[in-house]
Amino acid sequence: MAGKKQFPNGTWQYIFKRKGVLDKPLYLTFASEAEGDEYAARLDALLARGIVPAEHQKTDVVRTIKELVREYERDAHPSPKDRSALRTIVDARGHYPLSDINAAWVDAWITEMKRVESLAPATIRAKVGALARCTDWGMRKGLLSLPDHPLRSLPDGYAQYTKTDAALAAGGARHDVERDRRLEPGEYEAILAKIDEGVLARKQRPLKLEHQASLRCIFVIAVETAMRMREMYTLTHAQVDLPRRTVFLDKTKNGDKRQVPLSTVAVKMLQEYLAGLDKEKNPQSLIFPWWSGDPADLHDTSDYLSSMFSDIMEQAGAHGLRFHDLRHEAVSRLFERTKLSEAQIMKITGHKSHRMLMRYANLRGTDLANSLW
Repeated sequence: MAGKKQFPNGTWQYIFKRKGVLDKPLYLTFASEAEGDEYAARLDALLARGIVPAEHQKTDVVRTIKELVREYERDAHPSPKDRSALRTIVDARGHYPLSDINAAWVDAWITEMKRVESLAPATIRAKVGALARCTDWGMRKGLLSLPDHPLRSLPDGYAQYTKTDAALAAGGARHDVERDRRLEPGEYEAILAKIDEGVLARKQRPLKLEHQASLRCIFVIAVETAMRMREMYTLTHAQVDLPRRTVFLDKTKNGDKRQVPLSTVAVKMLQEYLAGLDKEKNPQSLIFPWWSGDPADLHDTSDYLSSMFSDIMEQAGAHGLRFHDLRHEAVSRLFERTKLSEAQIMKITGHKSHRMLMRYANLRGTDLANSLW
């Protein structure tokens, strides 16, 4: 019979062991105990008869990119974004042997994405990043060896088009479209007022907003801290240290841990919000209500909140504003309102390279110009 345990986020993990049938324990996670018990009963019955379902059978030898991706998706549960990128890679290059992945192969692939497929730099980075994470996992599992790891040793700007790329690409050079939408005067107050109003107009009948206090809090914190949406809605009580005016992020988009300082506005908002929560403040419980705690629900939660805030902002008169623009607004304010160095701001925001912050440099230049006679 499978062993089972419950995680703090409410999910259940089941552990299957069967000597002579499974070469190593099988770990499966379910959203509820009832779902897990039902699946465990079926799987235990099969294992007792020496049958391992196809979805749990390991491939003896992984030789190609397609086979590696199949194993990775089955055992590692990559993000929906990575799954999408990997599927396009499999379609175009899945037949290549893993032994072909070297610096020359990676360079040729990137060149092809520019000159033949005319992909934007952001798309190229997404594909390379997805395959890099896939091969990282493969090396940990002993499925391949990449001594120099050519997917991890690329120079900064590798996805940008050179003059030669631009000349040979079918549609010319592609550039990332960087949003630079800022909050206009009055929009901040209008958005908060719309949240407090608690109703969104709809074609058939108005939509009553749920969790108004949570919507108000995450909006203000986004503007004050430059945290990403997912970094905020996955916060637990243990991560928020109001006496020290910090939030500790242990799971970020870039994979790095970081501490985010809180402004006095952010501290006041979090104090009021946390004081108003009815549920018990377990250190590991989430402070916001939207995410179930299941990693499989992260993408849907982000989509829900993005769509909800787009409607709120549009009906508040902030036309064209998106939730992600609040991160741009927050970073801009750090440049405009503080004397922090670029390196210090990078530590706060989690940007990995100076190139990502270059578009904010003009803000400091404007401040300097305004100080001249």
